[in-house]
Amino acid sequence: MGLATFLIALVCTASAQIKAPEKRTLVEINTTAGRMVIELYNETPAYRDNFLKLVREHYYDSTLFHRVVPGFMIQGGDPDSRKAEDRTVELGNGGPGYTLPAEPRPELIHRKGALAAVRAEDEVNPEKRGSGSEFYIVQGRKWLPADLQQLMGRMNADRPDSVKVHYTPDQMKTYENLGGAPHLDGNYTVFGQVVGGMDVLDHIADLPSDAMGRPLTDVRMWMRVIK
Repeated sequence: MGLATFLIALVCTASAQIKAPEKRTLVEINTTAGRMVIELYNETPAYRDNFLKLVREHYYDSTLFHRVVPGFMIQGGDPDSRKAEDRTVELGNGGPGYTLPAEPRPELIHRKGALAAVRAEDEVNPEKRGSGSEFYIVQGRKWLPADLQQLMGRMNADRPDSVKVHYTPDQMKTYENLGGAPHLDGNYTVFGQVVGGMDVLDHIADLPSDAMGRPLTDVRMWMRVIK
């Protein structure tokens, strides 16, 4: 084999070994307040596949974003909210009857637009298992690097080394420029990201709400897989 032939074969072999990046599935959330598009992470397959299953079954259709906290997040996914005319009823306790094992990934942070699973508190849920259907989308706020360093120190003070949070320079910049809710990192499973309709997220998060955080004007949603 000549040198040129050998080099061509070597390049072809190397190219064949390089895997193309996996495509991420997109889900459209149409709401009475506007449209958002979510990209689901392949790095959290259990939550990705469960969310897609529910979307395809129309599980979320006509449910509410039943809780909003300006500067923090919007929450939905409770099937009981579909027929929640009575505003004295506390929402956020419905679901499909199962939870999912935690899948926290250090590279998937609670940046603005992050999609994550709601879960019960540590006292009753030490494994940090996520809800089978309820989710939240982060609005958050911007963080100065010094403030983020202080927060990281407080978060890590009582955590074992295996779950301590250590931000990369890029993640620090993301929280500084885009914002988010870093105090949730390491404790909840992030499994997607808003890639379209961030203004709709802001609009919903800032809606006037009652004492339970439910918008005074109901915001309903309908979802479909678009890619």
